[in-house]
Amino acid sequence: MSSEDTKTLSDIFDLSETLYAAMSDVNVNVHEKIFIHLTELGRLLVNADRASFWKWDKMSHTLWTMTATGLDGEMNRIEIPDDTGLVGKSLHDGKVFITNDPYNCPYFNSSVDKKTGYVTKSILTMPVANVNGEFIGAYQVINKLDEDGCFDEKRDCKKLSLAAVLCGLALESDVFLEESHTDRLTRLRNRMGFFNDFHKKYDAIANDPNRSLSLFICDIDKFKSVNDTYGHNIGDEVLRHASSILMQHCNPGDGVYRWGGEEFIMLMADADMEKCRIKAEEVRLFMEQNDCEAKDGDNEYTVHHTMSFGVTTFDPNKTIEENISVADEKLYTAKETGRNRVVS
Repeated sequence: MSSEDTKTLSDIFDLSETLYAAMSDVNVNVHEKIFIHLTELGRLLVNADRASFWKWDKMSHTLWTMTATGLDGEMNRIEIPDDTGLVGKSLHDGKVFITNDPYNCPYFNSSVDKKTGYVTKSILTMPVANVNGEFIGAYQVINKLDEDGCFDEKRDCKKLSLAAVLCGLALESDVFLEESHTDRLTRLRNRMGFFNDFHKKYDAIANDPNRSLSLFICDIDKFKSVNDTYGHNIGDEVLRHASSILMQHCNPGDGVYRWGGEEFIMLMADADMEKCRIKAEEVRLFMEQNDCEAKDGDNEYTVHHTMSFGVTTFDPNKTIEENISVADEKLYTAKETGRNRVVS
């Protein structure tokens, strides 16, 4: 074994040790660290200058970078349509794609190079599959650092396949976790997602005496009559419509969740009771003024619906469930005193 191979193997073992330590640390975002280290592993395995790992979001028809290594400074997320670029080509064909002459390749986008001055000489893109054989992402390495500067499909793909398999398993795990926290109908975070987000993002705010955390719980008025009158398909459309309106009114840093049935929760960071009440009133009014246009087969319906709201400021001396119960009692008051109103 050459000294260069020995050094590469040593680097791989060092990286594995770092990854193992990160996975054993409860304070580390494990999934994020996994992809960073696995992307770096692929770069080392094929001796490339840069490497990136891409996720295929088939619902939005986009590809976006989860990690990239070998860059100077921080990399902003890059998102592209899934039918463009070398990554898109590789995924749609389900094949490895190599070019050692990228500027004459019709699928290569040279705009980044023109902006940064970087010169791309060679690219290898490998699609990544889950255990069912469905492509879910892609691994890309740029600029082979060997003397000839060219990627070899047989030799380099054999090496890169180790990182690609591990990335595929990690991405499948990440997708599974995300799906378990997401409501399939509305695509909002569900109750599991709520508790996960609360402990990760909102607990510190709630317990900071210099900050405030507020929430409102709301539900669709007389939702059972919607299902009884129009059927469950239209009821589902009304739930999606309400979810969309809530998301439209959600500020960065806040969170919207489907709590269950026709109930939703919005968490508002750095918001006192009054600010939360005003937001709830904005949502209530918008909901009242914008009917749901729905279609079931050949039938089209315009469904008017309203929502009722209960608002509270989070009390750190109470549990999460107790705080939600306070808001829920106010929601009950809103229902009992006429519906389509906000009680704070």
